Amino acid sequence: MNYLLPLLSVLIGYAVALVLRPQKKTNLKLLLAFSGSFLLSLTVLHLLPEVYEATSHSHETGDGHNHGLSVGIFIMGGILLQIVLEFFSKGAEHGHVHGHGHMNQIPWSLFISLCLHALLEGFPVGHHHDLAWGIAIHHLPIAIILTLFFLNAGLDKTKVFAFMFTFALMTPIGTYASVALPGLAAYYPQITAVVIGILFHISSTIIFEASENHKFNIAKITVIVLGILLATFL
Repeated sequence: MNYLLPLLSVLIGYAVALVLRPQKKTNLKLLLAFSGSFLLSLTVLHLLPEVYEATSHSHETGDGHNHGLSVGIFIMGGILLQIVLEFFSKGAEHGHVHGHGHMNQIPWSLFISLCLHALLEGFPVGHHHDLAWGIAIHHLPIAIILTLFFLNAGLDKTKVFAFMFTFALMTPIGTYASVALPGLAAYYPQITAVVIGILFHISSTIIFEASENHKFNIAKITVIVLGILLATFL
């Protein structure tokens, strides 16, 4: 399931966009808000405590403070990395796509930044099975929005499928690499800290953008609370 959930969520999102061509943005925004809340809650309640708990063993040897500081630096590095990635993806990771007119080829800067983002997201999944659900829920509306954007821009359907299928593979590849490559295991806390920073930035951005013009919206508040509760009881 660690490999299938993130993969299937993108493919299902692609199929939904291709077949149904949903036009109502409200439902997609609600799904985005739920996914952002769920992902942020998983990060705070599960990933973050584990990474700092790993440093407690170092504390027994007298260098725990330095390791704790190191984790914080890697988290901030993940936030900065995501900011850089969004410079190229234009915010597609949280449901923003920009561009007009007919599109003849895959936007490579968007493709590479999204794939790198999805690859890194897969690293902690091998140790946190619940995170597979969070990433799957996060990727589903993104896949729908991206597919609709490409189709409306006139990109060839074969290229759209190639883009989405490759994007779907990235998170499972990251998960597999984290358990299959021994060299990465030694740096698991640092890599996970970077991913925490990425998820902090993505999920908080989605939540803050959930309320347009900062107006109270009972539907969006409700799905955000549901996301928090679901992550709490997992």
